[in-house]
Amino acid sequence: MKNLKLLAVMVLVFSLSAFTNKTDDNGYKIGDFATDFSLENIDGKMVSLSDFKKAEGFIVVFTCNTCPYAVAYEDRIEALNQKYADKGFPVIAIMPNNTDVMPGDNMEAMRERAKSKGFSFPYLLDKGQQIYPQYGATKTPHIYLLQKTEKGNEVKYIGAIDDNYQDAEAVKVKYVEDAVDALLEGKAIKVTETKAIGCSIKV
Repeated sequence: MKNLKLLAVMVLVFSLSAFTNKTDDNGYKIGDFATDFSLENIDGKMVSLSDFKKAEGFIVVFTCNTCPYAVAYEDRIEALNQKYADKGFPVIAIMPNNTDVMPGDNMEAMRERAKSKGFSFPYLLDKGQQIYPQYGATKTPHIYLLQKTEKGNEVKYIGAIDDNYQDAEAVKVKYVEDAVDALLEGKAIKVTETKAIGCSIKV
């Protein structure tokens, strides 16, 4: 009887976890408008998209310290900010994991990681995990490219950074760069959605 009760609890926990983590069906789609947020940065200040008055859009990246996929992309995320922040599309990184489950992703660890890697972009904590479900993010890293319009921040691209997480030198298609370049040139984005490759967000 005890084993049956334990099994029932385990099934319930797994089901709730799977349901909670499956937010892509309910999150933003291409053409939707992303609501603003106010999240704590590693410097202790609260950051919102509305703070960036001169920005033309944003490269919103859900990422973390502990996922090997996210770690593999850190230099490329920094390179995106170096290339596009001055052109109006800064990187805004958000750490979405439950830090009780993943203490290596807590604020202190975020500060240490950002310092050691020399991040030049905001690295925000999604405390209470309120923001990533709105977006529909399921992985780290998971990219949402937004463009400022009169109606708000329109979602223009969702998915992966490029087509090779293992080797930056072997990348053939740079999805995010191609998308931002298209927006800067006033052209249509050829590939608006790809599958994000990474670790599941921990709830």
